[in-house]
Amino acid sequence: MAWFIALLFILFAISFDDALAQPAPDRPVLLIDIKGAIGFVAVEQLTKGLGRAASQESPVLVVRLDTPGGLVSATREMIHAILASRVPVVMYVAPNGSRAASAGTYLLYASHVAAMAPSTHLGAATPISLTTPGAPPPPKPSQGSDKQSPEPLSAMERKLINDAVAYIRSLAELRNRNADWAEKAIREAATLTAKAALQERVIDVIAKDASDLLSQIDGRTTTTVAGETRLETKDRRVVELRPDWKMQLLSAIADPNLALILLMIGIYGILFEFWTPGVVAPGVVGGICLLVALAALSVLPVNYAGLALLLFGIGLMVAEAFTPSFGVLGLGGIVAFALGAVFLFDPDQSDIPIRVSWQVVAGLTGLSALFFAGVLGLAMRARRRPVRTGSEDLIGSTGEVLSWTGDEGSVRVHGEVWAARSGHGLARGQQVRVKSRTGLTLTVEPNS
Repeated sequence: MAWFIALLFILFAISFDDALAQPAPDRPVLLIDIKGAIGFVAVEQLTKGLGRAASQESPVLVVRLDTPGGLVSATREMIHAILASRVPVVMYVAPNGSRAASAGTYLLYASHVAAMAPSTHLGAATPISLTTPGAPPPPKPSQGSDKQSPEPLSAMERKLINDAVAYIRSLAELRNRNADWAEKAIREAATLTAKAALQERVIDVIAKDASDLLSQIDGRTTTTVAGETRLETKDRRVVELRPDWKMQLLSAIADPNLALILLMIGIYGILFEFWTPGVVAPGVVGGICLLVALAALSVLPVNYAGLALLLFGIGLMVAEAFTPSFGVLGLGGIVAFALGAVFLFDPDQSDIPIRVSWQVVAGLTGLSALFFAGVLGLAMRARRRPVRTGSEDLIGSTGEVLSWTGDEGSVRVHGEVWAARSGHGLARGQQVRVKSRTGLTLTVEPNS
């Protein structure tokens, strides 16, 4: 009996050692893709990814990044989410040929682990508001001078630059990365390739794919809000979180051009429904488009002066249709509409140009002018035409007396026989004109 108990004890010890030697239960590494401009969709993707990673106790969340930059507010929200995350975030610029420009550079500096694929680059983090699109280039230095002194920055420009520098340096110090180069990326719009970024201590690893990335970062230690964490990522299963249809729809409507087009369809649909009550379809389509457009505008950097100009232009064109002013109101409305569309989005709230393309502006302006000059003009002229149907059409119509006795009789008007009365003595076959109608009786007079 003693030998049996000893055998059980040995088997239990062996199984306990094996359990300690085995890796933790299968906790896959979650991966999300963030491509294109950083906006509210990217914020939602990262937030959901972090929530899912925390609930599944994933060792890390890998963010595969390829961006030219984006909204400043969205970038800061993403950085706040990363800094508050209990799950380490690995920012991975991939695949080959991708970039982490402007806002992407901030995200790399904020991440717990920064990685890049070969043939990728990062940098150029200067605020876009300091380099106004369409502005003329700086003058060339005159002959005989080797250098040209740069123009001094304004107080607002210095404020923006210094704020951006302080922000990215704080992230660099937190993650022990190259703060001096980070400042250079803002002040001089400097860029780095993946190999140079590794040499400059801007990133931690260069990995050719996700599997290589997980192998290289395995065993590293990093600090989250939960404390120091040792990464166990080697040979982990990777589960990619793809955006659902709602996220894809939100990403589509966040395009400034589409948002403006939906806004105009919504406004025109509702206006048409007011002018032609009962048609229903224009009002339904217009209401849906208007609500979707307002949802898009709520997350885009809207310039309210531009929006006011846009609506004012529409109002002037409507006024021209109802109160013709020889084109003055209509021309003013077209100009206000075009200017409002151009200035609809505020570039100061983004580090990449967010604007409506001039082709869309020109097309919508032309269509608006044609709509109000043509369609509404025809509608107003139709309103002023005499009535051709119904009882109102009887007034002023001519007919023939069929029978008459005293001051009453019957007449034929428009092929119909009506009871009639008149203060004039009439005879059968005489032509009469209708003066008014009371119920089913007409008041007539001789048609002289």
